Amino acid sequence: MGNLDLDFFQENNYTTKNNSRKLIDKLFLNTRIYFVLKYIQQIFISRRIALRGKYDRKAWAVTSHNVVKLIEDCGGKFHIQGFDNFRNCNEPVVIVSNHMSAMESMIFPALIAPFMETTFVVKESIAKHFLFGPVMRARDPIAVARTNSREDLIYVMKKGKEFLEKGTSVVVFPQSRRREVFKPEEFNTLGVKLAKSTGVKVIPMAIKTDFWGNGNLVKDLGPIRRDREIFITIGKPLEISGNGKEQNDQIVKFIGEKLKEWEKN
Repeated sequence: MGNLDLDFFQENNYTTKNNSRKLIDKLFLNTRIYFVLKYIQQIFISRRIALRGKYDRKAWAVTSHNVVKLIEDCGGKFHIQGFDNFRNCNEPVVIVSNHMSAMESMIFPALIAPFMETTFVVKESIAKHFLFGPVMRARDPIAVARTNSREDLIYVMKKGKEFLEKGTSVVVFPQSRRREVFKPEEFNTLGVKLAKSTGVKVIPMAIKTDFWGNGNLVKDLGPIRRDREIFITIGKPLEISGNGKEQNDQIVKFIGEKLKEWEKN
């Protein structure tokens, strides 16, 4: 645990400031090709550091924050609430979030890693990917094959417990895949089960990240939609009681209500 000496987000809430770049820069920066090229460049930089064995928690947070700044340069506007729920956390937790696009995988380290050691539950294919793999493996993820749900559950419970017991928080996306439309029935109880089995709390996160769309040919390189602002709310820690159903229902309700609220903006 322990905060890193990084000043990305010093207040409880963060909103992107108006971009003051020159008009000619704005015209160029607002192109999808610029976004894709700079994003891939950031991945290669991270990959190179990872292959040298130096991609530690701070490097992960810094390169992730560079993606946040890239998104802002390309017209993305963030509204993030609740950093104090990470900042004041002095024990490992399970972080549970809905999953909408590639964005959260890239920006969550900038939001979480400055405040706590963390790892992700990810698809095994990402950990083995030529480009993304070295970066992901450098941060020691819990990689699941997603071919046998029972085996995946057993593995996540085993590895997740090991991480939590040594003070590392675990990020779980309980949906089976990215969804721009939130479907509560697809939101499984994995995060709550892991927290209950280890006696830790759950921090829910509600996100709206469809600024970064899912691509048809390359899923991670979809369109950018500058008319869609980015909303993220970090909830208060929840203590799991009983079988955890009540808390899981709270998390689903929290995410659903936030998404409805943001759709009105």
